[in-house]
Amino acid sequence: MQNLSPTEPETDSAPPSCVLVFNANDPSGAGGLSSDISAIASVGAHALPVMTGTYIRDTTHIFEHFAFDEEVVTEQARILLEDVSVQMIKVGFCGTPENISAIAEIATDYADIPLIAYMPDLSWWDEVQIDLYLDAFRELLLPQATVLAGNHSTLSRWLLPDWNADRKPTARDIARAAGELGVAYTLVTGIATSDTLIENVLTTPESVLCTEKLERIEASFAGAGDTLSATFAALLSTGCDLSEAFTEAVHYLDHCLEAGFSPGMGHVVPDRLFWAQGDDDDNTPGDDDTSPLSGFDHPPHDTKH
Repeated sequence: MQNLSPTEPETDSAPPSCVLVFNANDPSGAGGLSSDISAIASVGAHALPVMTGTYIRDTTHIFEHFAFDEEVVTEQARILLEDVSVQMIKVGFCGTPENISAIAEIATDYADIPLIAYMPDLSWWDEVQIDLYLDAFRELLLPQATVLAGNHSTLSRWLLPDWNADRKPTARDIARAAGELGVAYTLVTGIATSDTLIENVLTTPESVLCTEKLERIEASFAGAGDTLSATFAALLSTGCDLSEAFTEAVHYLDHCLEAGFSPGMGHVVPDRLFWAQGDDDDNTPGDDDTSPLSGFDHPPHDTKH
């Protein structure tokens, strides 16, 4: 099992921890690398973005995706890894089985760096491409992953396709399936526990580590999963333990969703820089009860410039 505690900074003047991020470009700014970068910076770490390709999309639909060749993905990452001390790796959408293979090989060569793997909703894609992608992710990347993150419905359909019990699979059921593939921890989001509450769970195959229930927000969001997984990875990179990183990441996402906005005619985009916005009285983040950060504590390397 990989060590999830990155090396502690030796001095107070140490630079921010670095998170190597593999993901696609999202022109709408809802998810993808732009989501990763802003979320990681917001909680005090530094993103090293490696582009795996680009979506063709607006705020409503993903129309297409064009992937980079695996050689391009590999060169971006390896040149960085030879130069920069990386505390955490986050993998989002890789685009092709070939890119998954290339990233898995890099992860093998840097096995001491914990890896957070996020599985997005792929329902916009062709079924054949989905199957090839999921097979490669399962066989090549999950054995390298320390944490698998994803929505309950996405993960259960993928990892438990033959589930036939009367009840829905629990987060631990999903974690057991992931554990058989080498994953130590699973972060399951979007579990509907009532008409008004959504549960998020961090669990191992053996036991649930922590849960957070949030009030359902009646809106259709894009980019929530990328935001949560990137934030979780960044908080771990700064030295937070698993439970602390999970709780802080979920509460950060909740604030992002509450402050979400609609830049176009489609989905609502999480406002990952909510903490930088003053309220009507021009108060700044950090002001007692009026702060939008109430209930969310910034970790070390505060980046409120």
